[in-house]
Amino acid sequence: MRAILALEDGRHFEGESFGARGTRVGEICFNTSMTGYQEVLTDPSYRGQIVAMTYPLIGNYGTNSLDQESATPHVRGFVIEELSEAPSNWRSEMSLDEYLRKYDIPGIQGIDTRALTRHLRTRGAMKACLTTEEMSTEEAVKRAVEGEGVIGMDYVREVSTKEIYQWDPNDELSQPWSIQNPDDKPKLPPIRFRVVAFDYGMKQNILRLLRQKGFGITVVPATTTAKEVVDLNPDGVFLSNGPGDPAALPYAHEALRDLLGKKPIFGICLGHQILGFAFGGSTFKLKFGHRGGNQPVQDLATGKVAITSQNHGFAVDPKSLPNEIEVTHVNLNDGTVEGLRHKELPIFSVQYHPEAAPGPHDASYFFAQFAELIENNRGRK
Repeated sequence: MRAILALEDGRHFEGESFGARGTRVGEICFNTSMTGYQEVLTDPSYRGQIVAMTYPLIGNYGTNSLDQESATPHVRGFVIEELSEAPSNWRSEMSLDEYLRKYDIPGIQGIDTRALTRHLRTRGAMKACLTTEEMSTEEAVKRAVEGEGVIGMDYVREVSTKEIYQWDPNDELSQPWSIQNPDDKPKLPPIRFRVVAFDYGMKQNILRLLRQKGFGITVVPATTTAKEVVDLNPDGVFLSNGPGDPAALPYAHEALRDLLGKKPIFGICLGHQILGFAFGGSTFKLKFGHRGGNQPVQDLATGKVAITSQNHGFAVDPKSLPNEIEVTHVNLNDGTVEGLRHKELPIFSVQYHPEAAPGPHDASYFFAQFAELIENNRGRK
């Protein structure tokens, strides 16, 4: 069945539909990861977006219930060059086509994703309409123009937990997994620290890695106030990733502003951006975002370069930050801020994803650094 991907600037691509039928509008973006399409689909940070994968063959290992980063997919549409119709993997439970039909997400294949990516890199992020319905390209472009994008949107309320809960209280979900010994799950370390984790749209692998580093985690809704956090008396506070525009979350800015100096804080991705607002700074929209597992980041203190996994369309403006905030990491592709540290308080953040999923593990040490920060803060009390 014919499908159309129409961009708001008038550019359009025709291909073949797969997954669900229907019409979806959202910001179109591209991800450069070679694997991990199911983790991409289920990353809450993609709420409101249509995602194009730059790797040409997608779906070759199927999908399974264990690799999800949240309970359901969050993308509005999925764009690929070629769909593998015969997935082959011992863990596969259903094909990508069946998976998208199950969750009512339309997809388009058979288009030149390289041309699409080059267009977005040149013209910048924009809205798009993906449709499998009988529709002219002119009407599809009109739908894209009239639809909602990401700027000014609070998608966090849609993806955040509604209730406070304890992550993995029976230690059944967080054990490290090895392809060499899939049935041999080592015991998790004892809990050394109790932290409150703000769920702005959190990936589950973050929670797994926190537990593997000795954290006991209480997950709270994004709208939780500073007083409610302090009443829980955690050893530290963690700020998760999430979707939408960080400037559209004044309730989150206020809560973090009131928590500064009260508890050690570690933020990633959207949490990093919200922390920037709490410091008194601001963010700006990137031309086409950083999404994929091949982003080079330099630690300014050591000069060391890490290859990182990223998924964000906004960045903290370093010129907006007060003097007590230090930029610790920068993106080597465009020089944007990738890490922050408070010079006096036990607070730091990174723009990228230490938990990867999918991606390299170069930055996983930040979870241990968070534990060290909490331990040192205890020593000062």
